Amino acid sequence: MNDIAATRPAGSFRREGLMTLRLALPLVIGNLAQAAINTTDVVILGRYDVDALAAAALGVNLYWVFGVFCMGLVTAASPLIAAEYGRRANSVRDVRRTVRQAIWASAAICVPVWAILWNAEVIFLALGQTADLAAAAAPFVRIAMWGLFPWLVGLILRYYVTALERPMWGVYIMAVGLIFNAIACWALVFGHLGLPELGLEGAAIANALSQLVLGLGGVLVVTGVRRFRRYRLFGNFWRPDWPRFRAIFAVGLPIACTYAMEVTVFSAAVFLMGLIGRAPLAAHSVAIQIAALAFMVPLSIGQAATVRAGIFHGRRDPAGLSRVGKVALALGLASAAFSSALMWLIPGPLVGLFVQPVTPENAEVFRLAVAFLGVAALFQLVDSLQAVGAGLLRGIQDTRIPMVFAALGYWAIGFALSWFLAFHAGLDGVGVWLGLAGGLAATAVLMCGRWFLRERLGLTASEA
Repeated sequence: MNDIAATRPAGSFRREGLMTLRLALPLVIGNLAQAAINTTDVVILGRYDVDALAAAALGVNLYWVFGVFCMGLVTAASPLIAAEYGRRANSVRDVRRTVRQAIWASAAICVPVWAILWNAEVIFLALGQTADLAAAAAPFVRIAMWGLFPWLVGLILRYYVTALERPMWGVYIMAVGLIFNAIACWALVFGHLGLPELGLEGAAIANALSQLVLGLGGVLVVTGVRRFRRYRLFGNFWRPDWPRFRAIFAVGLPIACTYAMEVTVFSAAVFLMGLIGRAPLAAHSVAIQIAALAFMVPLSIGQAATVRAGIFHGRRDPAGLSRVGKVALALGLASAAFSSALMWLIPGPLVGLFVQPVTPENAEVFRLAVAFLGVAALFQLVDSLQAVGAGLLRGIQDTRIPMVFAALGYWAIGFALSWFLAFHAGLDGVGVWLGLAGGLAATAVLMCGRWFLRERLGLTASEA
């Protein structure tokens, strides 16, 4: 069965389910590998020096806030490429122009972001960090930030191979990057393999070099593999295409803002937990790590749904588009139901992977983390729906109103409800989690409602 046959309107729900899973499973692996790359430096530094660990954690968090924003911008390449591929399977020129302008857009956004990150120490001090910690974290950011552009290039090329329904190439690249980062970080931090012992700066260099490996790996794949080589992605690279450049920003900036609002609301939740106490803060960190790992599955299904919806949107096939939505939402709910069941049934063993109740302080952290996971079980269900719903809307290039939905759901409802339940209803840390779940539930209703009303709202008028 070839790719074009798989997108025929006559395709069954079973076929669509298989196609979505075929895209989603490699994306799950790739997303987990990306998360592993982002945490490897922190893990290795934890074995090197506690002060270096704290500085790296602070630096990584700041870098990632801006990294997520930039990632949201270039995510626009995915639905645009998918639509062009669906419209015409041999749309070589259109796909090439979209990839080229997405790379141009990534370069454009990196310049102001680099300028901001170069002043990381000022930002840390403004956020209330101690002078010594700010001074230690700033050099880490100043080195690691140079990996941002090659990482974005690699990300765009991953979106490209995924939109052409060949996501495993992205997995291979991520695996190489993960292995390289682990070895380079270990060698440069501790001074192994004949390299100097650079400590914190060594971790930053390894991080930047690993992002360069990801970018170069993507370039080698798309220029070396016959399937991708025929698109000649880097042909006439310096030729501008301003309408398409603007289209990247028109579709991508709302996605970037949505990602930023999601990241910052969870950062705000950490702040609220810190106001409650050290034990709730530690328990929150454990529970959110478990929830984040489980979320990789519906997140990847949402990314796959963006591609599949984009293909049918490009083919002007409303029946296929409807089928994509039903299948993706069903798969997202099924994955979330499984992870929710685990959080309900075996919260203790899950929390035990991160902390053991061997001391009175640890026992309190353990108890709170188990309680938080009970709420996280509900959290997973609504988070899955909003992630898949947002992915489907991105597939039809509808991103501005969903951005407003995210602002309402994450902040106007989620954060406000967390604050009220934690500090006025007396629910403390559990209240924070219930508030976040409520905000995500509202977002899920709005996203999915807009998807099911897409034809009535004129979002797919071109398909009629």
